[in-house]
Amino acid sequence: MNRSEQLLHISKQKILILDGAMGTMIQRYKLTEEDFRTDALKNHPKALKGNNDLLSLSRPEIIRDIHAAYLEAGADIIETNTFSGTSIAQEDYGLSHLAYDINFHSAKIARTVAAEFTAKNPKKPRFVAGALGPTNRTASISPDVNDPGYRAITFDQLSEAYQEQVKGLLEGGADILLVETIFDTLNAKAALFAIQEVFEEKGIPLSPEDGGIPVMISGTITDASGRTLSGQTTEAFLISVSHVPLYSIGLNCALGAKELRPYLKVLAENAPFLVSAYPNAGLPNEFGQYDQGAEEMSRQIEEFLKEGYVNILGGCCGTTPEHISAIAEVAEKYSPRKVEIESTIDE
Repeated sequence: MNRSEQLLHISKQKILILDGAMGTMIQRYKLTEEDFRTDALKNHPKALKGNNDLLSLSRPEIIRDIHAAYLEAGADIIETNTFSGTSIAQEDYGLSHLAYDINFHSAKIARTVAAEFTAKNPKKPRFVAGALGPTNRTASISPDVNDPGYRAITFDQLSEAYQEQVKGLLEGGADILLVETIFDTLNAKAALFAIQEVFEEKGIPLSPEDGGIPVMISGTITDASGRTLSGQTTEAFLISVSHVPLYSIGLNCALGAKELRPYLKVLAENAPFLVSAYPNAGLPNEFGQYDQGAEEMSRQIEEFLKEGYVNILGGCCGTTPEHISAIAEVAEKYSPRKVEIESTIDE
């Protein structure tokens, strides 16, 4: 049984636990500009502090320890430190040329830690999800209010950047590809197209049922309107990406568990895939901080479990190993959502 088959088998038996926020944990280290500079970047002209993905090259031990903390807390799946790992996002730092290396080494770090934990307890195998973030540009919306037809990025440019990222993640050892925090479905479609192109090039089956690399999708509802930033409802988002044989579809970021619940219900009732959720630790306060503790968050997430909405649970902004441990504990009491359903969405 290969790792994809193993993951599919386990997901029928239990609710899988995803890790929590990488950025929240990195903030605890109080890093300085020097922590983000490798020897080769000592004289780099641009400031690099805040480029968290770069830490996989400059301070890999920090990323390793954060992964280990989430695995210790009970995570089945850890995400690579590659949220801004495209050449497009790295352009802000003048580091587009390091995109492949960032993804390869981030995946390698996560793969090594996951393998160590799997070896300690083979009955609880751990998996690595290669994280593909939305980039800092949108293909659907003009950044210039005076020129609504203008776009800062093209579909082809996005696809090319995502292909480089996907290759780095797969060659570094990722078991899963996770297109996450989707605010613009056209960007996500470029990522999915890139994944399919790389799969074809490498001879990887498109469907996880056929032994292919599982692909997870996670969108972001940006406000109480229930829409993504590019204007799609949850139903429209689901339809827009359902042409791909996904492993899972879900929602993350922007909202806390309580606010995410009605939109998650739509996916649970209609998605022909597994459903994931990794909300923020509540809503941010006036200082942009997240105050919701692990116990309160796990209580709110338990409502998802009582309703049978989810297959995969984790945490986004503001969450820590303490949150993931509490979520894992409550999830053990419930069975995963049944996937064999008929969609009620009018297509």
